[in-house]
Amino acid sequence: MNEKAKDIAKKAAKEDIGFFERYLTLWVGICIVIGIGAGHFVPAPFHAIGTMEYAKVNIPVALLIWVMIIPMLLKVDLQALKGVAAHWRGVSVTLFVNWAVKPFSMALLAWFFIDSLFRPWLPADQIDSYVAGLIILAAAPCTAMVFVWSNLSEGEPHFTLTQVALNDTIMIFAFAPIVGLLLGLSSITVPWDTLFLSVVLYIVVPLIVANVWRASLLKGGSGKELFERTLQVLHPISLGALLVTLILLFGFQGEQILRQPMVIAFLAVPILIQVFLNSGLAYFLNRVVRSPHCVAGPSALIGASNFFELAVAVAISLFGFESGAALATVVGVLIEVPVMLVAVAVIGRTRGWYEKRDGVVPHEKCCPPSVNVYAEH
Repeated sequence: MNEKAKDIAKKAAKEDIGFFERYLTLWVGICIVIGIGAGHFVPAPFHAIGTMEYAKVNIPVALLIWVMIIPMLLKVDLQALKGVAAHWRGVSVTLFVNWAVKPFSMALLAWFFIDSLFRPWLPADQIDSYVAGLIILAAAPCTAMVFVWSNLSEGEPHFTLTQVALNDTIMIFAFAPIVGLLLGLSSITVPWDTLFLSVVLYIVVPLIVANVWRASLLKGGSGKELFERTLQVLHPISLGALLVTLILLFGFQGEQILRQPMVIAFLAVPILIQVFLNSGLAYFLNRVVRSPHCVAGPSALIGASNFFELAVAVAISLFGFESGAALATVVGVLIEVPVMLVAVAVIGRTRGWYEKRDGVVPHEKCCPPSVNVYAEH
């Protein structure tokens, strides 16, 4: 009887998913094609938008990211963050994968594929630069986009916020030493203004706006209904902002991507392996330590994705706009979005297998209806 009830609930949830959300992967693919094509054939508007930046942070992209993540941060009750200590296993796994595995595994993959296996087919004067770009990409854990992936995987929002805040704090102190060590440099110039401004723009400001807005929505007797109605209205707008952001990001680099298709393909190999390796490792380790699925999902996605805005800025500042390092970080953007959607789908479809392990708290108990507003969409 319980199994039948679960099947009915799953069917109802599937029917609740709109046409737009059901084919999100298709829309993402279309936006990537539009962005690359428009950036190649009509580059002027993208060049103009690309100049609207401060400390190498593009302001239009930052605004779009606000539209993406503020609806997700609305679901976060800051008073409930103290309860995230219950998910210390998931936090430990994510920190281990992000800082002890990911940069070093990418360095090994880059040296094997780019500096060895693919070397005969790549420009000899750019080999070291390609390797450097891949290392820089992996050493910067994702921030803003993690909220998107967590939302799509029905992740625990308080865990996601806490994990992102921890990563940002660690990145301030660990990013430069790790990159310097792996690049074999005695010192490295990190654009600190870019790092701090990115954290403020992508985390601090949206969180403040979301919590002030949340408090105003929940006031009064009908506050809960107004809050839920607002989330339903904002949901498609948030996804739309994601698609527009993709068009802009790929439009910025459309010319370069089409000019070097074989290089793009070679650089994609270690990035693809790295994403699946680290997301799979984080997901498996969370199951070993019996983290709830709503923690394991975002943990795996945080463990695999990258802070590409910072990575691109650092690569450009160190090696130049036309360098192999800058191109490698851009390929990271090209690969990450569609691949992360695949990872989200795998995490969702394996939930039954994951929760069969003894001691794993079922999703419903990890994210009860009063907190897990994701279930309403």
